[in-house]
Amino acid sequence: MSERIYEEAWHYAMQEIKKEFENLNKSTEFSLYFEKMIYFEDTIDTITISLGTVFLKTMIETKGYLDKILNKIKELTCQDNLKIECLIKEEKKATENLEIPTEEKPKENYEKDFVPEETADFSIKQDSLPKTNKKHPQLKEEYNFDSFVSSDNTMFAYNAALAISKNPGKQHNPVLFYGGVGLGKTHLMQAVGNYIHQNNSDLKVCYVTAETFTNEFTSSFVSGTTNAFKNKYRNLDVLLIDDIHFLQGKEGTQEELFYAFNSLHDKKAQMVFTCDRPIREIRNMTERLLSRLSNGLCIDLQPPTYETRCAIIQKKLELQNKQLSSEIIDFIAKNVQTNIRDLESALNKLLGYAELTNKEITMESAKNLLKDIFSGPNSENISLETIQKVIAKNYNITVTELKGKKRDKKFVIPRQIAIYITRELTEYSFTEIGNEFGGKDHSTIMHACEKINEQIRTDSSFDLKIQAFIREIREYKK
Repeated sequence: MSERIYEEAWHYAMQEIKKEFENLNKSTEFSLYFEKMIYFEDTIDTITISLGTVFLKTMIETKGYLDKILNKIKELTCQDNLKIECLIKEEKKATENLEIPTEEKPKENYEKDFVPEETADFSIKQDSLPKTNKKHPQLKEEYNFDSFVSSDNTMFAYNAALAISKNPGKQHNPVLFYGGVGLGKTHLMQAVGNYIHQNNSDLKVCYVTAETFTNEFTSSFVSGTTNAFKNKYRNLDVLLIDDIHFLQGKEGTQEELFYAFNSLHDKKAQMVFTCDRPIREIRNMTERLLSRLSNGLCIDLQPPTYETRCAIIQKKLELQNKQLSSEIIDFIAKNVQTNIRDLESALNKLLGYAELTNKEITMESAKNLLKDIFSGPNSENISLETIQKVIAKNYNITVTELKGKKRDKKFVIPRQIAIYITRELTEYSFTEIGNEFGGKDHSTIMHACEKINEQIRTDSSFDLKIQAFIREIREYKK
């Protein structure tokens, strides 16, 4: 029974978010998504909202809007264990109370690196894989081998993942998947976990991000539960850690992972890691841990080919019972050449426009709707080293000086520009950018971004200069 404990906090959070969107000139986007979320009921740890369609739910999850609201409410209520669940009107029987069976509750975890279902280019056919209804609480059910679109660029990674799933701890241990954002690393890792969990339910499988692992380790000190933390991670049968690059500079967490790694390796427990770069390129990580992580099978995931991009789009349309002309599919596939996340973003924008406006997508409207995505920062995997080289060259300084600590104006301005562009064009966090610019703390990086952003808003000529740098960085990359 609903107690409507958080309704006031919900409406206050909505008001705050609305102000933010208005300041960003995104009032229409707020209306399209936030105003369609209807507060339904709550319990002590769950807020339930009503949405009109599954597609709307997918869009607000993809854009991170549920997390945005939830974080606001957590700040107001100090309820860290609070979560939001969604009811979909079109899936329910027509009752006044909008009731649905508890087993139809949507999943609560939203991960990165979505890869739509696969087409017939697998080396191992889909129907050779067993299907069960068992679910793992930490894993997304749709992240499985059946739903991974394989191509020449990912076949090695796919086959390796399937091999260790069938014989965990006996072949290739550890395995590291690395590559740019949105290429399917998390999908493959979770596919391993799902396969093992479905076919070996007696094995203990744990999936965790490196950030969560770090937070748990830190909390165990505060709460005096370090032994419980060690027992949890040293007695697993399968350990899956996402985004291992997050551990750079965190010596205490690295040390604990090192000992957990040794313990699991000795008992032949399967370990899988992901990273956004080759493991040896991670800075501020102990040599002994680097040695352990690299002493297995390290596999690079490359951007999908044109044919694979077309197959992904077609399969995604099929799953949602939607249609686009072959001309528009070709247009998207040719313009999004780097990763699947950007591909999905472009497709979702077109489908969202069609659903929310009841208009058919034409080539003209597709070009207009996607012009920002195709020219935006997420359309390319640009390296931080390229950014530093281009900015240093333009200001006639060395990369070492750019990354250094000298406070002269001739170094500070290009340094702040490079930091700002890095934040805009890459997936690096403030902390990671600080590490790449001479070990600066995250507040310094935030200040640099704010400084450049403010100058862009007040000086149109400076804005043009930044855009020129960005174009040069993209051309340098090519």
